[in-house]
Formats: sequence, structure tokens, C-alpha cells
Amino acid sequence: MAAPVTPPSVVKLPDAWFVACASKALKRQPLAITLQGTPLVLFRAADGAPAALLDRCPHRNIPLSMGKVVDGQLECGYHGWCFDALGQCRKVPGLVEGGAVGLKSQAAEAYPALEQEGFVWVYSTPGAAPASAPYRFPHLDEAGYSTVRHEFLVDATVHAVVENALDVPHTAFLHGGLFRTPEKKNEIEVVVRRFATHAEAEYLGEPRPSGIAGRLLAPGGGVVQHFDRFLLPSIAQVEYRLGPKSHLLTTSLMTPVSDFVTRVFAVVTFRLPLPAWLVKPFLTPIGLRIFAQDAVVLKAQTEAIGRFGGERFTSTELDVLGHEVWRLLKQASTGEAAGEPQEHRVKMRT
Repeated sequence: MAAPVTPPSVVKLPDAWFVACASKALKRQPLAITLQGTPLVLFRAADGAPAALLDRCPHRNIPLSMGKVVDGQLECGYHGWCFDALGQCRKVPGLVEGGAVGLKSQAAEAYPALEQEGFVWVYSTPGAAPASAPYRFPHLDEAGYSTVRHEFLVDATVHAVVENALDVPHTAFLHGGLFRTPEKKNEIEVVVRRFATHAEAEYLGEPRPSGIAGRLLAPGGGVVQHFDRFLLPSIAQVEYRLGPKSHLLTTSLMTPVSDFVTRVFAVVTFRLPLPAWLVKPFLTPIGLRIFAQDAVVLKAQTEAIGRFGGERFTSTELDVLGHEVWRLLKQASTGEAAGEPQEHRVKMRT
């Protein structure tokens, strides 16, 4: 049997912040996660701040996630070695006074970590000094806005998940009736802009989407302001506005667990003409249904890629942000220089 071909859309993204977990998931005991194929362990230090270490004790290679937190330090479950938030070994039980503790060889590799807006973030390069802070959500605490959060695990590359989140044409078929319908009655223009660290598509003159979600956004109909955005390292954002009262912003943060598994942290922030308490019982199941349908098709896509030994794509101008997403991911992965900002326009039917 021929060796499998590594798909070209598998990327590793260094020097980037990723969501490791929701804040509420990191409690008193250590939590094992995987980031870009690397096993990590999260725990809270004595001051409650999150810490992230390589999930391997430097003593005898036991997963540190099998241990426990004692006085703000992570104690290995095998021999009781204790590590602080920076990975320094602070205690070796049974070692007589004067024995060597805290040597570089005894340290567990540490990754920068912090807590912000209800998420624990981990920097993908160990021992680095991050040049910037993680992404901040617009409107999160703004008066008049409500927020819904959900977490999903998807069997697909981070590239595939991001592209899916920003792909308009599939919504009429995979999500028919929930967001759009297969009828193509309206011709609109799309302005595509690319920059050094992000890209966006602005849909001009788009009527309110005809599905259930569209009717919640704009019960009276009308033309919406619609933007789709990709922001490095792996953030997809979809924004709809209709006048001063209707605003729906879905921000999906993609954390690459491994080459073919991505964890999605979706944050939906909205302000609508209807009260939030009335909207949430309808908006939440619609959103869950849409994400579940996407997860099924992305898993099938990944399985097909495996069966055929690699990827093969062909595209049209309707794949509005596909090329831009891949360009930015590849650029971040290889460290190549960013190109000059560009803008072009395409036409499509919705």
C-alpha cells in the first residue's frame, strides 16, 4: 500500500495564541489538552492564574496531567516532583538537604498562558515572550448585547474548518431553510480585501437571508450589511447588520488539536429588535444545528481525503475567501513576508 500523502492544507502555526479551554473547564485539578499535536497540561497557580506545561515529567516521562495541584504547584503522580507555573522543579520528595533541585535539566517545558474574557489561552511557542495579547471580542460587555458560547470538536484541518465557516454558497444546501434556500434570486457584488494579517469579504446589496435565522435577524426584511472575515492565526468571523437595532456577530476561534482535529470555540454576540430572552431559545438550537451539520460534512471530507491519499481542489470566484485563508495560513506557517494589501470584486447570486 502506498504511503499516505500529507495534505497541503495541514499547517503548523508558531508564535500564536490559541484558546486552550473555557475558563470554567480549568478548575482545581490539572487538565490535559493537545495543541497542534503537542500534549500539554494546564493548571492554576497559587494566585489562580493559568499555567501550561508540556505534559511530560522530565524525571520519568509520566504525564503530569496524572498528578495533582498542591499549593499552586503541579505534583507529578509518580514520584511527587513539584513544578511551578514556569516549569521549574521546586521539590523532589525524599531528597536530603543540599540535594540539587531546580536544575535546568529538571524543568518541565513551559508555554505562555493567560486568562481573558472567559477563555484560557496558550501561546504555541514554548518559552517565548509573546509580542501581542490574544484576540479581544468586540461588543462582549457592551450594553444591549447578549452572548451565547458553544464548543465543538471537528474532524478536519484548521484550514477546512475556517473555510467552511466563511463559505456562503454551501449554506443554501447543507443548511437549507435554516439560513438560506437554494433559490438564487438576487445578484450581489462582493468586495474582497486582503491585508497582512487578515482578509474580509463585504457583500453589497444583500437582501436579508431567507431562512429562520435571517427572519430572527430582520423580521421586517430589508438589505443587510454582511461581512465575512478571517484573522490570523485561525479566527473566522461572520457579521450581519440591519439598521441600528439588528446586529449579529459570530466569532469562531479554531484551535488545531492535531493535523485533522480542530476544536471550535464559537462566540455569538447579538443585539436584535426582539428581547434576548425570547431570541435565545430559538437562536441557540438553530446555531447548534448548523454547527452539527458542518461537523458531519467536514468529517466526511476528511475521510474522503484519507481514502484518496491527499487533497485535490478546484475553485471558482464563488469561493470568495478560500484563497485568502490559505495564503494567510501558509504565510504564518512558513514565515514568508506578507504581500501588499489588495482588493478585487466578484459577483454572485444568493
